[in-house]
Amino acid sequence: MKNSLFALPLALAAIAVAAAPAAAQGRNCAPRDAVVKRLAEKFGESRQSIGMGQQGVVMETFASADTGSWTITVTTPNGMTCLVASGQSYEVLAEALPNTDTDA
Repeated sequence: MKNSLFALPLALAAIAVAAAPAAAQGRNCAPRDAVVKRLAEKFGESRQSIGMGQQGVVMETFASADTGSWTITVTTPNGMTCLVASGQSYEVLAEALPNTDTDA
């Protein structure tokens, strides 16, 4: 069951990239090194996935295999990392693409 929520971070990536400039203005942001350290020390989370967004924004998913906690962050080119979403029951998926063959 630890392999079933990989799609969630990818689905939220578009939201995360769009929210990055606004989130950078808020309280849920700090230098990337500080955020990564806190996620590791407080939640036991390590980076599980990464993706590039528009204008050099980087989306990352951190998660703990032990507790199932997860956090999605967005880092702007200036090095500020913002928390976008977090939760429980993180699982990794490796689903095949659905059959899109139109031959009936």
